[in-house]
Amino acid sequence: MLDLSEILVVALEQAVAAPYCTCRLADAGARVIKIEREQGDFARGYDTVVNGESAYFVWLNRGKESLVLNIKDHDDAALMHRMLAKADVFIQNLAPGAADRSGLGCDALRELYPRLICCNISGYGEQGEYRDMKAYDLLVQCESGLTSITGTPDAPGRVGFSICDITCGMQAYTSILEALIERQHSEEGCVIQVSLFDSVAEWMAVPLLHYDYTGTIQPRVGINHATICPYGAYSTRDNTSVVIAIQNEREWQGFCRNVLGQPELLDDQRLLSNQQRVTHRDLVDQLINDVFSTIDQATIIERLGQAGIAFGRLNDVAGLSRHPQLRRMQINTPSGPASVAASAAIRSNAPSKIKAVPSIGAHSDSIRKEFA
Repeated sequence: MLDLSEILVVALEQAVAAPYCTCRLADAGARVIKIEREQGDFARGYDTVVNGESAYFVWLNRGKESLVLNIKDHDDAALMHRMLAKADVFIQNLAPGAADRSGLGCDALRELYPRLICCNISGYGEQGEYRDMKAYDLLVQCESGLTSITGTPDAPGRVGFSICDITCGMQAYTSILEALIERQHSEEGCVIQVSLFDSVAEWMAVPLLHYDYTGTIQPRVGINHATICPYGAYSTRDNTSVVIAIQNEREWQGFCRNVLGQPELLDDQRLLSNQQRVTHRDLVDQLINDVFSTIDQATIIERLGQAGIAFGRLNDVAGLSRHPQLRRMQINTPSGPASVAASAAIRSNAPSKIKAVPSIGAHSDSIRKEFA
């Protein structure tokens, strides 16, 4: 049985991708020792919005122990290896080549510690002409083509949070869990390589398949779906918006009859299938706008609910903050308690035990004594 409370993770990490992964491991019960420079993880300095603490750091570093270490110093490097000799997982997302130059490359570590699971997080992977390039989230959003399908018809846009970092951290987390399970049988560790580019390229599968097999690039359609119609936001009489999603012909029929009040649309040869509606998106949008613009949001939502049509409100961040479904949790930080969005997964057999966000080097003395 895999019990993460027995797992020691040593993390030479900064910013978002690797800290996201180790945050999940810490939440699952693993002991995570976060190695920081004297100045700390540079994400500590991104902002000071959470009572003086960085929003990014508070979000991603709960439950970890902070050890200030200079891996170029002989004594500190020796301490690092004493920890790795007892560790189950080593994860790093330093600049390209930095871990190898410091004697902490995964191949070298696996020779020394055969049961160690080593995880390298990089921008573009270990092979190929981009392997030595620095990579940050926005750069990878652009390189991967994600920004080209995000935004309005007039201009591309970025996803408004660090989606490449986050999906890379998720991939690393699941791969580490798989490797830990496998090690129970083989007694052997492994090397895991995860890159920001590969992670988001996998999520680009549908637009990539459309291009590879038809030669077409999905257009940017703002708050609409590129290949399903109608699926997007429409304005109402009271200057609010409703987002609707029609997934099949049965829903389209109910929408025309019971929401638009125009059953004759079901006989329109231009609208008989989803593909035809996508082709005639302007017509569909005009038909919906002509009705929605004369009705207030509450009435439209009532009609959609009665017709069994999926819908949502076009919220902003203030709307999220007040949302009745938003779950929160309290985290202690060096500057006091903070309320953050709760972890998504809820397990009946694992009560949530949220630990504090550490100050820089909060555990340096105790860890140095432990691994002396």
